[in-house]
Amino acid sequence: MKFRIVLKPDIEDGGYNVSCPALTGCHSQGDSIDEAVLNIQEAIELCLEVLNERAAKSIRPNEQILEVVL
Repeated sequence: MKFRIVLKPDIEDGGYNVSCPALTGCHSQGDSIDEAVLNIQEAIELCLEVLNERAAKSIRPNEQILEVVL
């Protein structure tokens, strides 16, 4: 799976702020571009994990959960 991220310099504190527009509220930061990218990758994984957990809790008795890999 591929996600686009937005990276911008943090003028006040230094380093970089990074977000994933496809996942509302998915933000991170890092002192370098490489660190910021690694941090947003982890944040994306955690956001997707939370979304999957929420979805699993909302199923009805006549529904089932299946997985797909992209």
